[in-house]
Amino acid sequence: MSGWEAGNSQTSQPGSSVQKTLSRTVTLGRVQPQTPALRTIFCNDRDANFAHRYKGNSISTTKYNIFTFLPKGLYEQFRRVANLYFLMVSILSATPYSPVNPVTNMVPFSLVLLFSLIKEAFEDWQRFQNDNAINNTPVDVLQAQGWETLQWKKLQVGDIIRVKQDGFFPADILLLASTNADGVCYIETANLDGETNLKIRKALEKTWDYLTPEKACEFKGEVQCEQPNNSLYTFTGNLAIDNQTLPLSPNQILLRVFSEHLFSVISNVGCSLKNTDFIVGSVIFTGHETKVMMNSMNVPSKRSTLERKLDRLILALFSTLFCMCLLGAMGSGIFIDRKYFYLGLGKNVEDQFNPDRRFMVFILTMLTLLTLYSTLIPISLYVSIETIKFIQSSQFINKDLNMYHAETNTPASARTSNLNEELGQVEYIFSDKTGTLTRNLMEFFKCSIGGEIYGTGMTEIERGVAARKGIKVQEAQTSTGAVREKGFNFDDVRLMRGAWRNEPNHDACKEFFRCLAICHTVLPEGDTSPEKIKYQAASPDEAALVLAAKNFGFFFYRRTPTMIYVRESHVERMGKTQDASYEILNVLEFNSTRKRQSVVCRYPDGRLVLYCKGADTVIYERLGRGNDDLNKVTRDHLEQFGSAGLRTLCLAYRDLASDLYESWNEKFIKAKSSLRDREKRLDEVAELIEKELILIGATAIEDKLQEGVPSCIQTLSKAGIKIWVLTGDKMETAINIAYACNLLNNEMKKFIISSETDAIREVEERGDQVEIALFIKEEVKKQLTQCLDEAPQYFCSPSGPKLGLVIDGKCLMYALDPSLRIMLLTLSLNCASVVCCRVSPLQKAQVTSLVKKGAHKITLGIGDGANDVSMIQAAHIGIGISGLEGMQAVMASDFAIAQFRFLEDLLLVHGRWAYIRLCKVVMYFFYKNLAFTLTQFWFTFNTGFSGQRFYDDWFQSLYNVIFTALPVVFVGLFDKDISPSLSKKYPELYKEGVKNMFFKWRVVAVWAFFAVYHSLVFFYFISASSTTSLDRSGKMFGLWDVSTMAFTCVVVTTNLRLLMMCNSITKWHCISVGGSILVWFLFISLYSAIMTPLDRNDNMYWVIYILMGTSYFYVTLLLVPVAALLVDFLYLSVQRWFFPYDYQVVQEIHKDDIHSTGSSDLLELKQHLTPDEARSYEISQLPKEVSRHTGFAFDSPGYESFFASQFSKYVPPKAWDVARRASMRSKATPN
Repeated sequence: MSGWEAGNSQTSQPGSSVQKTLSRTVTLGRVQPQTPALRTIFCNDRDANFAHRYKGNSISTTKYNIFTFLPKGLYEQFRRVANLYFLMVSILSATPYSPVNPVTNMVPFSLVLLFSLIKEAFEDWQRFQNDNAINNTPVDVLQAQGWETLQWKKLQVGDIIRVKQDGFFPADILLLASTNADGVCYIETANLDGETNLKIRKALEKTWDYLTPEKACEFKGEVQCEQPNNSLYTFTGNLAIDNQTLPLSPNQILLRVFSEHLFSVISNVGCSLKNTDFIVGSVIFTGHETKVMMNSMNVPSKRSTLERKLDRLILALFSTLFCMCLLGAMGSGIFIDRKYFYLGLGKNVEDQFNPDRRFMVFILTMLTLLTLYSTLIPISLYVSIETIKFIQSSQFINKDLNMYHAETNTPASARTSNLNEELGQVEYIFSDKTGTLTRNLMEFFKCSIGGEIYGTGMTEIERGVAARKGIKVQEAQTSTGAVREKGFNFDDVRLMRGAWRNEPNHDACKEFFRCLAICHTVLPEGDTSPEKIKYQAASPDEAALVLAAKNFGFFFYRRTPTMIYVRESHVERMGKTQDASYEILNVLEFNSTRKRQSVVCRYPDGRLVLYCKGADTVIYERLGRGNDDLNKVTRDHLEQFGSAGLRTLCLAYRDLASDLYESWNEKFIKAKSSLRDREKRLDEVAELIEKELILIGATAIEDKLQEGVPSCIQTLSKAGIKIWVLTGDKMETAINIAYACNLLNNEMKKFIISSETDAIREVEERGDQVEIALFIKEEVKKQLTQCLDEAPQYFCSPSGPKLGLVIDGKCLMYALDPSLRIMLLTLSLNCASVVCCRVSPLQKAQVTSLVKKGAHKITLGIGDGANDVSMIQAAHIGIGISGLEGMQAVMASDFAIAQFRFLEDLLLVHGRWAYIRLCKVVMYFFYKNLAFTLTQFWFTFNTGFSGQRFYDDWFQSLYNVIFTALPVVFVGLFDKDISPSLSKKYPELYKEGVKNMFFKWRVVAVWAFFAVYHSLVFFYFISASSTTSLDRSGKMFGLWDVSTMAFTCVVVTTNLRLLMMCNSITKWHCISVGGSILVWFLFISLYSAIMTPLDRNDNMYWVIYILMGTSYFYVTLLLVPVAALLVDFLYLSVQRWFFPYDYQVVQEIHKDDIHSTGSSDLLELKQHLTPDEARSYEISQLPKEVSRHTGFAFDSPGYESFFASQFSKYVPPKAWDVARRASMRSKATPN
């Protein structure tokens, strides 16, 4: 049942009734509060479940249905203040006091509303078709001891279903049985989180046999579980079967596919079953109560800064309109007098012209003038802007080959068109590190075992550090037979090929390798030979660690839910290989709070061992007493690895006594069976055994920088954009990555605020949490104060070094306190780069919000993982990197790109163009409507402020929607000041957008001046000249002759003015401008030739033909636009000559570039290009519209020596050049 049909009713089997459900508010990322009662589900028993009135499985993602479309759609439209204004004007125009026909106001307004409603209906219709495709997908359901194919929408809670390989899960399902051994199935969750690696799910051993329909019919279990909620990665419940109560966990739950991805269903990409013939399961949650559907919310609505400033401009126009109406109404109240006997103002005159009721005259004239001047607010502005933005995003951004990543076949994607121009005003970028600046392709590079470092390689960052210190680096010689494999870039003969047996710490090496091979959740796939096996891992780090174990001779090749099989080489003696099986008793899984993962395993000889790997901070807190020397040496190694930009993990183990383990396992099983606070209790139980650990060593994994990141950051910095890196890595790693990215350099003055000081460590060792908090806060305050005192001596000097700030997460937590955040913000805003390390996802969002709200700067958040979602949504603009950490960031973003370097094109090209174009569109709308309305205003002074209309009703109505609508759209789409390559060559041009150079009140005032001047020319030039002109019959021109002449000049002049504001003129500009003028003449020719009795009084009949029969028409049509535009021409000439914008200077420098390179030079150049450069060159040579710079970019002598100086050449100065430079100096002189 769709949202377009009558209500969102529940689809169920005969005998069930439609249930009225409560609405539910879902917030992504927060677990929704649950009702106290638990959900009880009777599996395979529809009659028992009927009493609970569970929701059906039909879903609807539409915004409207048949009954709600019109009221909800109109409500959405009238949330805009401008639309409310036009509604009010339309209503007023229907009153007797309106000077215009109500149809002429209502028709354009209705067309605008109709356009918007059709757009809404089209988008909702697509959602409706998507819902239908999902709801009607077939699935096998157990009916009468056999499988029957039913539609998804007919499923009910408790049904037993069968899902085949590559099939999608129609609801949230409890896994009962699988065709694989031990009740295991494999699923791909790309539709859920973008991760293509397979996940393992395992049924409870008690239900493995319910695979055939005959056995499944016997299943009569009862599930008690949590109420529906939006937490994707948790599930709490118990299964009661055969007088046993068994705990259920997320490992037994299969989540349904995202409903909005219709094409996912068609192309078999989503939450689907893999490497398993089929599974049998019981439906737990259905329809809108499934976890995925409860997360299917929209990204928070964002409005661009320009749009908010446009609201202020509209309010300014409202104020202007009110003042015009007030002045006219006051004039009418004063002018009305019976002494003007020829007006016939007798005692029975209507209220609007009754001299005895001047206040009523004032009020009614206000209403009359309000309808008469209503064109001051452009009715088609919002529609034009939405159209321009939509085409910009769908055709220009999405299809830009320069932002297409061929390796992953990923184009750029604008997920919203509301923020295009915001991309041209970004001042702060907040970036994640891993997967955003780096490739997220992890390679095992070095390790520390038993206090000894292994691995001879050198990272890119180490080379950069050496280069900064002036140390010449010699490339390390690769050993003979070194192994090279994706994910493994380790070289050290002391460990390879069993050589570790000869090391003094060979027992530690063995524990180290076994920990790597056993402590993980990796799934092996394919052939079990070392050369062909593939590993599916939850993260690239984990896959790299298992690959390392394989290459060290501990080959993990098979796993079951309770066993891990490892082929071990050289353990007993050199060259001997043996298969070992380790029983996995418990898995304590990794999460962002624990920052570690542990497994309890039993060796074949009965030995019980806890292996643990995790962040150094959490592992060191859980180490037992003793081994202080090893712990200290390993900490030094960790700092060394961090300085090299490597990602580190610590490995530790603990031998367990049987009685200790049995006692702990009882608590673990009890916590795992708990229906309330299960995760919290499991963490508490884990703390009981994850202690007294013995450190084995540490791993160091390299994550290389993405291609083009340093040059991109350098270019963005030149553009005036400040880049902050917010990462969870250690301080040393973060600093060195910042150096490698050109965020930090040796010329910078760096302020480092760290919690890793001797004073803080001393307080932490005492263990008093209150004392620790107070002391760290005071230390942070002291360091911030010291930095603020020292900073002014650097940023007050233009030639002084730039500032950089590095702060760790613990200090940041206290620096974000309300009492210190102003100090932090003040220091940060004066720094060119900021690096925040060891930060949590919440802190990322807090830092972004601090700059966004505290400094009122336009911010951009960019990341690739789920931990970046809060930062992406907190920023003005969110960019998702479609990388290896899933699609969570992309799904929450406004724009998606494949590589960080594509920011250069997205911001400097598309963002800058969008900002400049939309500023021009808004200014032009403001100008043309003000110029048009003011002609009517000047006419009011000649009519005794009576409200007499100057223009015909249809002229006024069609001016915005027909005669001047199309050209401005083409300006918003195709106007181009400089080429994309020049935009990136001169990134400083971007600062014009950051400073909002093209949408200031000064710019508005200039356009307002020209609008006033043009309106005066239109009215007084034409009205004055018409008094001395006659038509062919010798009669003077009347009102409608003069107004038609004036309107013709308005249409021609405003369209020609648009060409003058363009930086490039294409055939589309010429066609649209010429076409608009032609449409006016066609319209007036037909309109004047037709006579109707409807409110016409023969006003316009044959007017244009009378005018065109005189020389007055042609002379006026030539002189008025010239007289109006001459001042514009002179202003633009002076502005470009003496006060040019930066982009105008670049235009002059490169105005002859298109002819500067000969074909022979190009042929020679192409021979030296790399394949990628050659591809980019071929793209640039594709046929395109040749732009001709306008705006009076003529060769002026005033530029000659100025440009020559840019190339270090001397040209004798000329008079105009001296004048220009003198004007520039006077402009720079402070008042």
